[in-house]
Amino acid sequence: MVEGIAKISWQDPQTDETKELVLMEGASLEIGRSQDNEIYIPERHVSRKHAIIRFEHGVFVIEDLGSANGVFVNDERITTPYPLLAGDVIRLFKPIINFAAVQSQHEVEVADRTGTLMRPRTSRGKAVVLITAGPQEGMEIPLLQDSVVFGRATNNASWDIKLQDHAVSRPHAQIHLTNDIWSLMDLGSSNGTLVNGVPIAIRQDTPLKDGSVIVMGETTMLFKEM
Repeated sequence: MVEGIAKISWQDPQTDETKELVLMEGASLEIGRSQDNEIYIPERHVSRKHAIIRFEHGVFVIEDLGSANGVFVNDERITTPYPLLAGDVIRLFKPIINFAAVQSQHEVEVADRTGTLMRPRTSRGKAVVLITAGPQEGMEIPLLQDSVVFGRATNNASWDIKLQDHAVSRPHAQIHLTNDIWSLMDLGSSNGTLVNGVPIAIRQDTPLKDGSVIVMGETTMLFKEM
């Protein structure tokens, strides 16, 4: 039996059609104005990559991806990952998204048949980092090597990914793959590195999961397993 534990519904601003997704445990989904988001909202107040909903510590949480107009839950703007409860109303400045519990197995079966059932992504050791906010917003960085170092863009920079961000150190952090698990390590940066809103320890591995949000300086990034 396929199990779903939550559902998301919203209204398409162009067609007024109500859309719905059923979420399985472990699923993650992106929200934004770009068509490659699972929740695609073509509305001018919505950023290209506005927010992400992911499964964390047994609950779904929503996190702002550095959007221009913010994320509100029950009309309060969130600044850190926010755990969602059935009945919560998410607002992206104007557009409204409703978070609810799944009421019956029939809802899950219908979602499975119609392609609206969100399953966890399966890790195959391949991943990509998307810059969702900052000077290089929209940049996509495939992780093609087992170790990738991020740092500030300078004339003599030797690191793999050069960020045009004065708040990023030279170098700043490293993402690396060991035994099919991606991890992030701060390399002693001046301003620190956040994962899902929490500062990580210097020179210690912090495991990354699909949907992890990374902040280096003024740059926000989304880690996605492929």
